[in-house]
Amino acid sequence: MKWTEVEEIAIQLSDAHPDVDPLKVNFVDLMRWVMALPEFDDDPARCGERILEAIQQAWIDEVA
Repeated sequence: MKWTEVEEIAIQLSDAHPDVDPLKVNFVDLMRWVMALPEFDDDPARCGERILEAIQQAWIDEVA
């Protein structure tokens, strides 16, 4: 899984952290949690604020 697969990342984050409100996750933790997902395999240097915002929004949409 790569940084651009925001929908799949959001689904996996929702499964991995069911009690977490995605609105309250800071980007440092979000990036760390994404990189810890078992299927994630991408370069951390390819991640930026826009990608993290997209992941966070997809996660919010996933749990809504």
